[in-house]
Amino acid sequence: MGGLSAPVPLRRGLNRRSAPDPSHPPTRFSAPGPERRDPKPPPPGPPAPGNETRTGGAGGSDRPGRRPGAPQSSRRHSQSRTQRKGTTMDLVIRDARVIDGTGGASYRADVGIHEGRISTIHKEGSAGPRPTGQSNLDAEGLALAPGFIDMHAHSDLALLRDPAHSAKAAQGVTLEVIGQDGLSYAPVDDRTLAQVRQAITGWNGDGSDIDFSWRTVGGYLDALDNAHGGHGIAVNAAYLIPQGTVRMHAMGWDDRPATPAELDRMKQLVAEGMREGAVGMSSGLTYTPGMYADDSELTELCKVVARFGGYYCPHHRSYGAGALQAYEEMVQLTRTAHCPLHLAHATMNFGVNKGKAPDLLALLDDALAKGADITLDTYPYTPGCTTLVAMLPSWASEGGPDAILTRLQDDGTAEKIRHHMEVIGADGCHGVPIEWDTIEISGVSDPGLASCVGKTIAQSAAQRGEEPWVTARRLLINDKLGSTILQHVGHEENVQAIMRHRVHTGGSDGILQGFKPHPRAYGTFPQYLGRYARELGVLTLEETVAHLTSRPAARLRLADRGTVREGYRADLVLFDPETVAAGSTFEAPRTLPTGIPHVLIDGRFVMRDGRRTDVIAGRSVRRTP
Repeated sequence: MGGLSAPVPLRRGLNRRSAPDPSHPPTRFSAPGPERRDPKPPPPGPPAPGNETRTGGAGGSDRPGRRPGAPQSSRRHSQSRTQRKGTTMDLVIRDARVIDGTGGASYRADVGIHEGRISTIHKEGSAGPRPTGQSNLDAEGLALAPGFIDMHAHSDLALLRDPAHSAKAAQGVTLEVIGQDGLSYAPVDDRTLAQVRQAITGWNGDGSDIDFSWRTVGGYLDALDNAHGGHGIAVNAAYLIPQGTVRMHAMGWDDRPATPAELDRMKQLVAEGMREGAVGMSSGLTYTPGMYADDSELTELCKVVARFGGYYCPHHRSYGAGALQAYEEMVQLTRTAHCPLHLAHATMNFGVNKGKAPDLLALLDDALAKGADITLDTYPYTPGCTTLVAMLPSWASEGGPDAILTRLQDDGTAEKIRHHMEVIGADGCHGVPIEWDTIEISGVSDPGLASCVGKTIAQSAAQRGEEPWVTARRLLINDKLGSTILQHVGHEENVQAIMRHRVHTGGSDGILQGFKPHPRAYGTFPQYLGRYARELGVLTLEETVAHLTSRPAARLRLADRGTVREGYRADLVLFDPETVAAGSTFEAPRTLPTGIPHVLIDGRFVMRDGRRTDVIAGRSVRRTP
């Protein structure tokens, strides 16, 4: 593992502002410090109309550049090389094994970074002098890849709460997509904000430490850019408009079709969120109140998303009984709406789906052959993770958290809930009768209930000499619905089959709350690189990197991320292919990975020699109208 051949200074003095760059008008959210030189646009031409993204607050400029994978003309390439002749780079990464994100063969090269962008790539054996840099990093033995993009993250409040955010930065993640599963914190009014905070306490905490001063999508993105004293956030973040929150905002928690006026209000909220920079819309169709929407309602909202060039990301109606039908429903819905589809944590779980991944992939291949625009993400583990309250039948959740608690406290209603969950199979548990020995408590909101953590409901019940539902009901009430769970219902053969697919991308689905979170929150990306690429050979290393970089960048329509290419942003990760591994386990889930010594965002070290620096380089990444 190489070291620094010349010191790369930590950019401290976070009270100092950098000089403005005319190519990127500064905002009051621009990160300070001399290392923050907002990069100039790359030399190639603009992406397709409507596909641009911009970084930063409302004052940030649009960032022109070509889409990932778009060809670069030799004339432009020649001009770019001529303009750089004699330029001393800010940093040269020397002798790296470049895995550029395209899936093609890796190569050895020096990579020069200047003003936050990849300025030159000098392949081994190329003519001409090697680039020179103010600082040089010896990357002998290391692979250099684009920064990883987490297509399914639950860091909505963690980014505001934790300036280090090492759970993701240490994995090499340089961009997260948040606002997932149809429930997040914008757009809201006062009533909706209070309800959604209570509903997803298990995902993000109750937010008592957060200044919820925003009410709109744009306001939330501004809050990210203005976080931590105006420095920004640890890694970049893109936002999906949460359909369940939108429905909550427009019509509360009622289980009924929307009126025309309510549907118009929801469409207006989605359009406003897209104009303000969201990249698409998410749904949680096993979570209330989003699950109360019928297909016609969802189709109308997807039409709005499509009009703005976004995509739809559903947690669909079942991953258990009827999973294939639920996938097909989403494919047909989005084809009707002419909206791109990205399937969230596309697993085939529960005993009824053992060995059925090929059926899902055949369904997707057929749709792709007919012209559908589909991608998906998965995490490289078998158990799932959610909240205990999510297991309840939807009828028990109508009216919101307070109504749920009232029903649980009534003995007669609680018995109906038990019968639905244990005998019939609740829609909250994907239509499958719940197996309490698969439900492990991973976190509680009330520290006084910590003795439940790490045990299944069945184990806790046996210790108390009572039925599992009695234990689960008491926990739901005493923890005010804030308990999170691991659900051990996955199948390894399904996990591997789906990750091989050509439209697959990586997503952690990482919930960072709780005493014993799922290890995927801290280990997803090194788990792909170490266990599944190096140890099992499910994918080559080059293929794995493409799944984690250029493929998600293409779905997000990022003009200048996802590939190691001249002119692209220097969001980069250096890892040791021989040692990279997830440190997190189910027993020690917060252990950081090994073999990922360096991570850069905009050419700035956020991880250096395996340690988190004090650099805060992340910003919101916004879709332009």
